[in-house]
Amino acid sequence: MKRKSIVVKIGNIFIGGENPVIIQSMAEKRTEKKEEVLKEIKELIEAGSEMVRIAVNTEEAAKAVPFIIEELKDKGYNIPIIGDFHFNGAYLLKKFPQTAKILDKYRINPGTTVHQKDFDEMIKIAIENDKPVRIGGNLGSVDKKILDEKIKENKDFKKSLREISLEALIESVIRSAERAIEIGLAENKIILSAKTSDVKDLIYVYRELAKRTRFPLHIGLTEAGGDIKGIVSSSIGIGTLLLEGIGDTIRVSLTERKDESRRKEVEVAKEILQALNLRRFHPEIISCPGCGRTDSEIFKEIAEKIDNYLKTKRKEWEKIYPHFKELKIAIMGCVVNGPGEAKFADLALCLPGKGEKKATIYKDGNFLKNVKIENAEEEFKVEIENYLKGRTK
Repeated sequence: MKRKSIVVKIGNIFIGGENPVIIQSMAEKRTEKKEEVLKEIKELIEAGSEMVRIAVNTEEAAKAVPFIIEELKDKGYNIPIIGDFHFNGAYLLKKFPQTAKILDKYRINPGTTVHQKDFDEMIKIAIENDKPVRIGGNLGSVDKKILDEKIKENKDFKKSLREISLEALIESVIRSAERAIEIGLAENKIILSAKTSDVKDLIYVYRELAKRTRFPLHIGLTEAGGDIKGIVSSSIGIGTLLLEGIGDTIRVSLTERKDESRRKEVEVAKEILQALNLRRFHPEIISCPGCGRTDSEIFKEIAEKIDNYLKTKRKEWEKIYPHFKELKIAIMGCVVNGPGEAKFADLALCLPGKGEKKATIYKDGNFLKNVKIENAEEEFKVEIENYLKGRTK
């Protein structure tokens, strides 16, 4: 069951409560380089990011924000844009009121907002502009004052420095939220996050936040790493929390390789949500890995072609067939698990294993027809569209 948090409105999106888990990402390009960051934001949106964060860390970056957001809106990209502030956020928001006004949300890190007066000033600016804030701490930049306090409390040395740091991280964001409310920011203008780079630490911290607060939670590993390591770690950490009903918005933070697009982190986030049946973004294809029973080359070739076929048809078919995203397809290599998986799929193609001569198509778990191997791909494509047409009647 999803944790029932306070609902926060950010631009045209509602986060928390019973609302769907929202995907967000952050632009890598420097905000001063307006054309570069615009291109990157568009790519992230087109990949499926529903909110995008940009760094606002210099005067030039702050000056660029209104231009970037206005250009996005002119091109029809109407998603919330979040300003990420560290160290000099209060100064920049005061000096550039148009930036404070046009951003959809401010991200404030208690650990990098050095002076209490600066934090207070940012909250006052958020109140004046009717903006929500994410109070987002990181273990790598935990509030030093609270950390020192926790170290002094540990007189008997029963806790490790890591345990103390995690408690300081939790306390930091909770106390900051309480201070924001004390200043006058409404409860429904606050989102919390407390990120770590360790999966177990992440799960512990967010379980504690979920128990101790009612604010919506933004979850994700920070500095998760790249490639397989980053994907696996993020999937375990985020997936575990989402299964427990914890988490209202997510980001998969991946260190991309040279010339690799940051859109991959959005695609991974979508796959996490779809794997947990929390949201649907595309048809689901179940396929076996192949083994000594299968004619693996034929099996892999057809499975790949069907997957690519659905991707090429996606934009067209999403408009025509309302159930396209809910489509569940199984492509199996032989009769060992093929008929069984077919029972749970809308359409299934069971290819012949070693010594078997026919491929079989199933519809809604029932036998539809046998087909020749050389015709299996094209006949299955026809049956996919026939199925979608039948669902629209």
